[in-house]
Amino acid sequence: MNYLDKAKELENELISDYKELHKCAETGFELPETVAYVKKRLDELGIVYTDCGKNGVIGYIGDKRAKESVLLRADMDALPIKEETDVDYKSESGAMHACGHDAHTAMLISAAKLLKESESELMGCVKLMFQPAEELLEGAKSMIENGVLESPPVKAAIMLHLIVGTELESGSVVISSGGVSAPSADYFRITVKGVGCHGSTPEKGRDPLAVACRAITALDEIKAKELALNERAVISVGSLHSGDAPNAIPEKAELTGSIRAYSENTREYIKQRINNIVSMLAGAFETQCEVDFYSGTPSLLNDEILSKSAYESAKELFTGDRVMTSEELGLQAQKQGKRSEGAGSEDFAYISREAPSLMIALAAGKASEGYKFPLHNSKVRFDTSAFKYGSALLAQIARKMDKMPKNAAEKTL
Repeated sequence: MNYLDKAKELENELISDYKELHKCAETGFELPETVAYVKKRLDELGIVYTDCGKNGVIGYIGDKRAKESVLLRADMDALPIKEETDVDYKSESGAMHACGHDAHTAMLISAAKLLKESESELMGCVKLMFQPAEELLEGAKSMIENGVLESPPVKAAIMLHLIVGTELESGSVVISSGGVSAPSADYFRITVKGVGCHGSTPEKGRDPLAVACRAITALDEIKAKELALNERAVISVGSLHSGDAPNAIPEKAELTGSIRAYSENTREYIKQRINNIVSMLAGAFETQCEVDFYSGTPSLLNDEILSKSAYESAKELFTGDRVMTSEELGLQAQKQGKRSEGAGSEDFAYISREAPSLMIALAAGKASEGYKFPLHNSKVRFDTSAFKYGSALLAQIARKMDKMPKNAAEKTL
């Protein structure tokens, strides 16, 4: 079967799925309408599925009793953003698929239909992983704990993510080269407890705001003065809350932020230094300070063998210069004096630590053609004409990986 030709025939159905999923945008683990829609479509396709943890779904194509499987993953959750686009399928739920997870899910449903039609040719099993709570960096871990990588064991795991607002032609694919393609992420909360008092008598209190502000400055110094040039990391403070009166020293201040790092050693060093700095500030200013790290994910590792195999599959499927590796894209950008590497994290990284894995990017809208808003923006739109390339590629890669001998893909890092 030529998966691209067939995907073109199914394009209207694919876009219809996308629009229905877009309209019912839901967040985190609370995805009742989204999960119901996915199950309805799997029922219509005759695909067996099981629940996996809270609102995770696993579909099975081929022999569920096989010794091994290939896993295709799509995340289903949206963001708590009010949509400001003018599309006729605009979400009215108060949430928005501003990261393209609705497209990921629709493309996996379409790829499932392609694979189901050639199911008799599969040697093993293809698992369809419909995942909740990617934006919380918790859904993949939950599904792993509930057995998504077992019965049958996963020998290769693939995910596809949309990119928008670049100058890549819609439908172009970027295959991650072997190694790290997405940084780790950790969210942190620093709580400072002081002693409140009247603003005219600060000596009678202990100002938590002063400590919180010094903490922000000190965190900036970690990146500026303690990390080597090749230790890529970002420390960002996103919120600071304290007090409600201009003439009173508050009792408490709270700040939250995030850490991104490509090296696990750098990640752990930064976390240790945050703890040390906050502890020292607490002693110096006679306050109580607590650091809480919550909801994190490691860096995402791409298997070199899977990367090369997927690149070959894409070249077989698409013509022209529609296919490139992330390394090739980086070199192009470097020659043009541009940046090509984002720093968004992905909880698919948890899967990449357990099984040979690969992340693929699909271009879905050129900035010069009106798709200028970035991911997570309330006005972002995607070029739906790109989606058929994603579904065809997922099916093509799964078919090729299905034929790969057991243990052929090995960890490269």
